[in-house]
Amino acid sequence: MPIPPDATLADVGEFGLIAELVGLFPQGEQVIVGPGDDAAVLRVRTGHVVVSTDLVVEGRHFRRDWASAADVGHRAAAQNLSDINAMGGRATSLTIGLAAPADLPAQWALDFARGFAEECALVGASVVGGDLTRADQVVIAVTVLGACTRSPVLRSGARPGDVLAITGRQGWAAGGLAVLGRGFRSPRVLVEAYRRPEPPYDAGPIAAEAGATSMIDVSDGLLADAGHLASGSGVAIDVHTAAFDVPEPLEAVGAATGAEPISFILGGGDDHALLATFEDLDAVPDGWSVVGSVAEGSGVTVDGAEYDGPTGWTHF
Repeated sequence: MPIPPDATLADVGEFGLIAELVGLFPQGEQVIVGPGDDAAVLRVRTGHVVVSTDLVVEGRHFRRDWASAADVGHRAAAQNLSDINAMGGRATSLTIGLAAPADLPAQWALDFARGFAEECALVGASVVGGDLTRADQVVIAVTVLGACTRSPVLRSGARPGDVLAITGRQGWAAGGLAVLGRGFRSPRVLVEAYRRPEPPYDAGPIAAEAGATSMIDVSDGLLADAGHLASGSGVAIDVHTAAFDVPEPLEAVGAATGAEPISFILGGGDDHALLATFEDLDAVPDGWSVVGSVAEGSGVTVDGAEYDGPTGWTHF
């Protein structure tokens, strides 16, 4: 029986909502047992299994007045799928834990699930289970499993002499967040980039095949995440600002807010671009842009100097 459009989670109940949600998540060929049992059972054929978990908290990572439920679903899936991409792998299966107030409209949960499923479909991944519980605000916990057909690309493999390269949009979501934070909705292309990121899902496995020595997805900020590569590999990374083309929408937001447009690129996250190091220019795949260099030492610099602007998101 369809859920009435004005029903809340309290009206529908845990198992009534679960029954509706299960039908929104198609199961791939890797799923032996999907939602409905104590645990899912998955088929692993070859390669390495890679696993990641993320939390999405209302008021911290999203606001319901800034993004639709479907948008939140796309964003929650994208940030998890991108973690597997950054290992050089492909996501196959996910579980979702949803905690929410009893008065949350059930339609919000269904729309969230549809957005989540649509994003997963971009890589052929299946939602194979999850859990529901009551909370004072919406909290979403996602675990993703994937597979790498070759050794996963870690953060720890960069070496002096490597080049730093990026693929995917960068700084657009940060520009959209800056716009929304000031009560505006334009440039619309940036607001939409914040609401629904477009990770370069095919780029991770391609980079791994090309011999990427280290890789990370840009979720917290380009400089912050470059710092993870630097510390994980025990090297110094220099980012070259002249290598970036600043798009016109970021120029417009910079002019309106008084911010340097390049700051959205250097400090922005949530676009889930990929940042990787390669042995030399010849190893960099098509679609990637070289934006820096790796040397002996430690830490991250910008154009050879310390950077005093924001480097990315911090959780505490």
